[in-house]
Amino acid sequence: MADSTSESGELVTVGRLTAVYGVRGWVKVHSFTEPMDNILQFQKWWLQGEKGWEPLAIDGGKRHGKGLIVHIKDVDDRDVAARFCQRDVAVSREEMPSLHEGEYYWHQLEGLRVISRFGGAEVDFGKVVRLMETGANDVLVVRGGADRRERLIPYIPGEYITDINLEAGVLTVDWDPEF
Repeated sequence: MADSTSESGELVTVGRLTAVYGVRGWVKVHSFTEPMDNILQFQKWWLQGEKGWEPLAIDGGKRHGKGLIVHIKDVDDRDVAARFCQRDVAVSREEMPSLHEGEYYWHQLEGLRVISRFGGAEVDFGKVVRLMETGANDVLVVRGGADRRERLIPYIPGEYITDINLEAGVLTVDWDPEF
């Protein structure tokens, strides 16, 4: 199948098929959604292939133990199912639920320029390269800027995160440049 970018629109990676489960075409899914079974609510899945994103039809999915399993439509053989594993799963950005004001998906924050206004001075920290889940709160991993340092900044709006402007591509923080 060819890359269907025009058909799929803008895609967001929401999980990964990891391993086969059983002998009848079921595979384990590592979901990046919160809660994890939200991934099962998406109607149209896309699978990363050698030539781009390919449509992936799922005709069943459920929690199993501490994880999730899904059945790939028309695949009832373990060896065939294995060909789908170790590949990312995405959905169309348009299919993602709307958020309330002040809420953001991680993919919206990745790539934003981070500016600190700690103590009245403005310092460019670089860009958000990824986010980490730590249990207590999410953490921004920021790299670049004039000093080329990597910084881990707790994602706590109103405390360390003072403003997010998606249109301008800027996230403003109150974070000591020396930390």
